[in-house]
Amino acid sequence: MIQLVGINKTYAMGEMLLPILRDIDLTIIRGEYTAIMGASGSGKSSLMNIIGCLERPSSGKYYFDARDITTLNDNQLTDIRNFRIGFVFQQFNLLSRLTAIENVMLPMVYAGYSRLERRQRAEAVLVQVGLGDRLVNRPNQLSGGQQQRVAIARALVNQPDVLLADEPTGALDSHTGAAVMDQLNELHDRGLTIVLVTHDAQVAGRAERIVSLHDGRIVAP
Repeated sequence: MIQLVGINKTYAMGEMLLPILRDIDLTIIRGEYTAIMGASGSGKSSLMNIIGCLERPSSGKYYFDARDITTLNDNQLTDIRNFRIGFVFQQFNLLSRLTAIENVMLPMVYAGYSRLERRQRAEAVLVQVGLGDRLVNRPNQLSGGQQQRVAIARALVNQPDVLLADEPTGALDSHTGAAVMDQLNELHDRGLTIVLVTHDAQVAGRAERIVSLHDGRIVAP
């Protein structure tokens, strides 16, 4: 599903070049649950952004489902983000003025679904994550764990091939975080490919495989 070959990422800091990722080789097969673990500054967020087609590598090749992502234009990358990849973030990124179901419907607006299809599919995924009774609640009426489950439902609604979760328990207490991780395990059990970024060894331990980053390099496969 995902193959990175010799990936490097460098940022310009004035006249200086700051290397963030160095010679990354990584393969993730379809249906695998992989945790990318590292301390702050290790490069894990940059690696996640490249896998999610949010950033381009400075050099190297990225193949997504055997397609060379590094040759695609911005519109083609947008299509992959909209239809092939779901994103879950630490801070939920829900719109406060919208209800749970309206937040989940948002990605389908850009995907061109009719309003009826959007509502039906959004309701179905909210039921799937255990929030069928919270459809019309706004984020401030939901607990942190419920907000993260809304975010997971939003990530799933376009039926992506890969779910990318960036520190999904970082804003939650340990009990609520464990419940969110149980939800991710259930999704993996149904065959979804999951890539999780975390600094927490206990969270990473839920995955099938842990990839450790240090100073922009993979130090453990």
